[in-house]
Amino acid sequence: MRKIKRIRLKAPAIRILKFLGFCFCVFLVLFIFYKHEISQLTKIGYSNEASNYILFHGKKKYILSVGENKTLNAAFESEYYKEEYFDKYQHIKYVKHKDIIKNINTLIEKGYSTSNINMIMSHGSNEDVAEFAKRDKVRYLEEFYTLSYAKLKYYDRYIAYSDETGEDDEATVLIVNMDLDKEDYVDARDVTTFSIDMLVNKHRKLGEDFVPDDLVKISKTYASSDKLEANREAYAAFIKMSKAAETEGYGIYINSAYRSYQDQVDLCEYYKSVYGENYVLKYVAQPGYSEHQTGLGFDIASTSNNVFLNSKEYVWMQDNAYKYGFIMRFPSKYVSITGFNYEPWHFRYVGVDIATYMHDNNMPYEKYFAMFLDN
Repeated sequence: MRKIKRIRLKAPAIRILKFLGFCFCVFLVLFIFYKHEISQLTKIGYSNEASNYILFHGKKKYILSVGENKTLNAAFESEYYKEEYFDKYQHIKYVKHKDIIKNINTLIEKGYSTSNINMIMSHGSNEDVAEFAKRDKVRYLEEFYTLSYAKLKYYDRYIAYSDETGEDDEATVLIVNMDLDKEDYVDARDVTTFSIDMLVNKHRKLGEDFVPDDLVKISKTYASSDKLEANREAYAAFIKMSKAAETEGYGIYINSAYRSYQDQVDLCEYYKSVYGENYVLKYVAQPGYSEHQTGLGFDIASTSNNVFLNSKEYVWMQDNAYKYGFIMRFPSKYVSITGFNYEPWHFRYVGVDIATYMHDNNMPYEKYFAMFLDN
């Protein structure tokens, strides 16, 4: 049998291998230690990029004591990070803005406190904040921005309206947010998407081709005509409300519901021919600006009295409509906000949650929309 010849390494080669083995072991230990240190940071919410910065700049112990902080994480990831602002970053609430650190730096340099910066950042988009940061420092942010629904981009309009009218902060923010500081039917926002909580008024318009979702015919049982249509959900809610009223001895039905853009054109022309243009401008919504085009607005009539305002059903609706998702859309005390004259017969479906909140807090729909829905 042939003998296998053993290869004997010379001493220098053995030393090299030992050295390489030692280096590998050291590297492996360091790598395991590094991964362990990084994992402590990533587990509390820091990215790998931010964790590397923290680790290699000797901030790990302090950051672990601070815990998760999304603004610090963004700062450590950013090319705009400034070490001298480190203490400020951690006290600024994170917002998902592309240039959050760049904008924070600018605001700090303008002399804003961290509480002011939090107020500014929470009231506008990335672009809004960047634009606001260009102006000279504003001294009294609290005038408007203690209100959660105030918008940074409207600061100049708030100031102008407040100075012109003397209105308080809350009224000013509501009026401007809803564009009520602008002329009626001028520079209106386009509303293109149907939703139960949509808003249409003299500053928010529908197009000629807009048709609400899920239109259904209204039964003659619940209407003055068998040609009326409405959104299915709103109609179902009305049926439920009508049946509840009937059990208590009241009778309500629908006089008018969905009207198309062209229907509103025809209505305006009719009233113009009968009462004149001034009447139409004062009492009739222009085409595209009528809530009836949404399929969610109903003109309600009473079986007991031809004048709905004088009927017992009117009183019942005041006390009960909200339970079924309906609001009186144009109350007398909110004419200056809704932009439309008092219409005690006009009720709008918004859903039970919204209607209940409005009832409990005694507010017009414009205010609710400004507070919770106007993005």
